[in-house]
Amino acid sequence: MIETASQLNLETPARDAAALLGCGDQVLSQDTVPLCLWLAQRHLQNYEEALWMTASVFGDIDTNCAIVGSVVSCAVGSKGIPEDWLLSREPLNG
Repeated sequence: MIETASQLNLETPARDAAALLGCGDQVLSQDTVPLCLWLAQRHLQNYEEALWMTASVFGDIDTNCAIVGSVVSCAVGSKGIPEDWLLSREPLNG
Protein backbone atom coordinates (compact mmCIF):
# COMPACT_ATOMS: atom_id res chain seq x y z
CA MET A 1 0.00 0.00 0.00
CA ILE A 2 2.85 2.42 0.77
CA GLU A 3 4.30 1.91 -2.71
CA THR A 4 0.86 2.49 -4.22
CA ALA A 5 0.19 5.61 -2.16
CA SER A 6 3.54 7.07 -3.17
CA GLN A 7 2.29 7.13 -6.78
CA LEU A 8 -0.40 9.66 -5.85
CA ASN A 9 -0.38 13.37 -5.34
CA LEU A 10 -3.22 15.82 -4.80
CA GLU A 11 -3.52 16.38 -8.56
CA THR A 12 -4.16 12.72 -9.32
CA PRO A 13 -7.69 12.27 -10.71
CA ALA A 14 -9.95 10.77 -8.03
CA ARG A 15 -10.92 7.78 -10.18
CA ASP A 16 -7.23 6.96 -10.74
CA ALA A 17 -6.67 7.13 -6.98
CA ALA A 18 -9.67 4.84 -6.45
CA ALA A 19 -8.27 2.37 -8.98
CA LEU A 20 -4.99 2.26 -7.04
CA LEU A 21 -6.28 2.43 -3.47
CA GLY A 22 -9.69 0.78 -3.73
CA CYS A 23 -13.09 2.36 -3.20
CA GLY A 24 -14.86 0.02 -0.81
CA ASP A 25 -16.04 -2.56 -3.32
CA GLN A 26 -14.39 -5.27 -1.24
CA VAL A 27 -16.07 -4.02 1.96
CA LEU A 28 -12.75 -4.04 3.82
CA SER A 29 -11.14 -1.16 5.67
CA GLN A 30 -7.96 -1.52 3.63
CA ASP A 31 -10.07 -1.08 0.48
CA THR A 32 -11.87 1.98 1.87
CA VAL A 33 -9.88 4.05 4.37
CA PRO A 34 -6.80 4.89 2.23
CA LEU A 35 -8.91 6.50 -0.51
CA CYS A 36 -11.09 8.29 2.05
CA LEU A 37 -8.08 9.82 3.78
CA TRP A 38 -6.60 10.86 0.44
CA LEU A 39 -9.91 12.49 -0.61
CA ALA A 40 -10.25 14.23 2.76
CA GLN A 41 -6.72 15.60 2.49
CA ARG A 42 -7.35 16.76 -1.07
CA HIS A 43 -10.52 18.66 -0.10
CA LEU A 44 -9.84 19.41 3.56
CA GLN A 45 -11.26 22.94 3.40
CA ASN A 46 -14.29 22.26 1.17
CA TYR A 47 -16.90 19.93 2.66
CA GLU A 48 -19.24 20.00 -0.33
CA GLU A 49 -16.51 19.34 -2.90
CA ALA A 50 -15.09 16.55 -0.72
CA LEU A 51 -18.41 14.71 -0.69
CA TRP A 52 -19.18 15.22 -4.39
CA MET A 53 -15.70 14.00 -5.33
CA THR A 54 -16.08 11.01 -3.01
CA ALA A 55 -19.43 10.07 -4.55
CA SER A 56 -17.97 10.41 -8.05
CA VAL A 57 -15.64 7.43 -7.61
CA PHE A 58 -18.58 5.12 -6.81
CA GLY A 59 -17.73 2.03 -4.76
CA ASP A 60 -19.18 2.01 -1.24
CA ILE A 61 -20.47 5.58 -1.60
CA ASP A 62 -22.34 5.93 1.69
CA THR A 63 -19.49 4.56 3.81
CA ASN A 64 -16.86 6.54 1.92
CA CYS A 65 -18.86 9.78 2.22
CA ALA A 66 -19.40 9.15 5.94
CA ILE A 67 -15.65 8.76 6.48
CA VAL A 68 -14.63 11.70 4.30
CA GLY A 69 -17.41 13.91 5.67
CA SER A 70 -16.40 13.14 9.25
CA VAL A 71 -12.77 14.01 8.65
CA VAL A 72 -13.46 17.18 6.64
CA SER A 73 -16.13 18.40 9.08
CA CYS A 74 -13.47 18.38 11.80
CA ALA A 75 -11.47 20.82 9.67
CA VAL A 76 -14.29 23.11 8.53
CA GLY A 77 -16.68 22.90 11.49
CA SER A 78 -20.43 23.33 11.14
CA LYS A 79 -19.91 26.68 9.39
CA GLY A 80 -18.22 24.82 6.52
CA ILE A 81 -21.25 22.66 5.78
CA PRO A 82 -23.57 24.24 3.17
CA GLU A 83 -26.55 25.92 4.83
CA ASP A 84 -29.08 24.28 2.49
CA TRP A 85 -27.65 20.87 3.39
CA LEU A 86 -28.12 21.58 7.08
CA LEU A 87 -31.70 22.74 6.48
CA SER A 88 -32.64 19.63 4.50
CA ARG A 89 -31.30 17.04 6.95
CA GLU A 90 -33.42 14.99 9.29
CA PRO A 91 -34.10 16.68 12.63
CA LEU A 92 -31.57 16.03 15.36
CA ASN A 93 -32.86 14.77 18.69
CA GLY A 94 -31.68 16.66 21.72
